[in-house]
Amino acid sequence: MQYVDTATGTGVGNVGGYILRRRDFISTSAAVAALNAQTAARRHVESSVTISRQPEYYHGWATLAMRRNAELVVAYSGGRDAHVCPFGRVEWMRSRDGGRTWSWPEVLLDSPIDDRDSGVLETPSGSLLVTTFTSLAYEAVLKDASGWPAEKLERWQAANLRTTPEQRHALLDTWMLRSTDGGMTWSAPYRVPVNSPHGPTALADGRLLYAGKQLWQPGQKVGVCESSDDGKTWRWLSEIPARPGDTVVQYHELHAVQASDGRVIVHIRNHNPQNGGETLQTESADGGRTWTTPRAIGVWGLPSHLLRLRDGRLLMSYGYRRAPFGNQARVSSDHGGTWSEPIVISDDGAGVDLGYPATVELDSGQFLTVWYELLKGSAHAVLRQARWSM
Repeated sequence: MQYVDTATGTGVGNVGGYILRRRDFISTSAAVAALNAQTAARRHVESSVTISRQPEYYHGWATLAMRRNAELVVAYSGGRDAHVCPFGRVEWMRSRDGGRTWSWPEVLLDSPIDDRDSGVLETPSGSLLVTTFTSLAYEAVLKDASGWPAEKLERWQAANLRTTPEQRHALLDTWMLRSTDGGMTWSAPYRVPVNSPHGPTALADGRLLYAGKQLWQPGQKVGVCESSDDGKTWRWLSEIPARPGDTVVQYHELHAVQASDGRVIVHIRNHNPQNGGETLQTESADGGRTWTTPRAIGVWGLPSHLLRLRDGRLLMSYGYRRAPFGNQARVSSDHGGTWSEPIVISDDGAGVDLGYPATVELDSGQFLTVWYELLKGSAHAVLRQARWSM
């Protein structure tokens, strides 16, 4: 049915039975087109489910990896009260059916302070490396605990009684655990030079490269360290420079991948005023020894998890912490030179407490992405996963 533009007397169309002026119609048409595009972007998602086995705890900052035997492993911070608390511990789960079912969680590390973001990598030799960092950020929360329920206050205070203040500060660092038997047994945690949520990556020359930040060192340098002995030891390799006007203190949560042309690509969570909240990219053509000045790639969202696909393309997955809250992915067919329009993995989040997605390419050709999310009406964030295709 046609309707009449009340300003010009010309017919312009019908939306929901309402009579609109031409400029309103144009605006509404644009909104409808955007909604249709968003709906189309989600058609590739086969399923989205919660995989946390203990939803009574807060779960956060997961990394998903596929082993050579096709087993999936996801490492994360579990056992938590909240986003910041003294109870965080490193856990992981396994799936042997492509993420259809997951094992009961195993605790890999539970120090007396907060064990946070966890990365996981299977090295070319088959060893498993799990990363984390420790934090005392909860102490500031505890100091402002007026009005807390007595039971909660007592639990948090009791957590601090496990150690002295000096012991707590001695535990602050960036850590790694290593297993050579498929995760049946693990080394004691050992210190490594940097941290980032999703851990290190393997290079074609046999080295392991870990792009990250020196969280608890003066200056908080950002750069890469390397291991030539399967992750047993690490040495600082190089710094990543800051853009003019930036400070590396506002660079966070890096992740690296080696493109099929041999270059190493690193993504950086940027909190400098220029391109704040966007992902920056830097590249190395000499195996991580020198780096280009970071540049914006036109992607609002963070942090990024990088994956090289079997066909040589690169995939970045990242959290989208503004409406519609969720997770997105983009693809590069030119070794990180340019990135595609976003692929919407999820857009039904209740708020900003979500993200840190990590993605694997399944043998079926589909993709599996895992992230953490505080669901509407819930006190604790859970792990969610989506199975999708391009």
